[in-house]
Amino acid sequence: MKKIKLSGLQIAFAAFTTLLCCASASADDYPSNTVRLGSESVFYHTSADDISGPYVPPGVNLNAENLETLYAAYIRRLSSQFDVELALGYPPLAKVDGKGPATVGSVPYNGQEISSARWIAPTLFLEYKFMSESSPLRPYVGVGVNYTTFYDRDSTAAGNAANGGPTKLSLSASVGPAATIGLVYRLPGHWQVEGSYSASQVKTNLTADTDGIIRTTRISFAPQVLVIAVGYSF
Repeated sequence: MKKIKLSGLQIAFAAFTTLLCCASASADDYPSNTVRLGSESVFYHTSADDISGPYVPPGVNLNAENLETLYAAYIRRLSSQFDVELALGYPPLAKVDGKGPATVGSVPYNGQEISSARWIAPTLFLEYKFMSESSPLRPYVGVGVNYTTFYDRDSTAAGNAANGGPTKLSLSASVGPAATIGLVYRLPGHWQVEGSYSASQVKTNLTADTDGIIRTTRISFAPQVLVIAVGYSF
């Protein structure tokens, strides 16, 4: 029998649709759907292997800069205590700085912006809400899975100089666990405000190709995300 391979995004989507299909119809008056928009601040805790390959001196590493972007999410009410959330965001431009020696050869390196990329990172959470559904203030915790894929990968002028010429970058996609804690305050009508703090595991293999000269490293970004958002339930 032929084996079928599924991507991380397909697995997350299948889990999401299964949760929706299995949720029983509610007999109360609470809305089943919520959409949220807001701001998310991303704090990286980057760790990486030193870059390896021809002509690379010891200790050459990198570090991702923190950033802010737009947060968007869809939340489906499964019961009075459980929600499922699909969290998205506008793909931000993530910038990476050199870390290690002050120069690579005669080229400035440490602290220089050497590359950039955009990423798409849908995250699916199953969340447990504390307190009664009639309470206006409800804390929650959640666990889930994150899928991250990268595009628009560019080496900057400083990166090209350090590598010895124009360089093409590739970054492998990542699937990893995620967790969140948050607080929702229900406003009059269908509105709410929400704040949350999440962490996920994002690991990728970086390959840099400079006219056939290949350098590689393994990166763990370990992003933590602070979200402040407004929601509407229906």
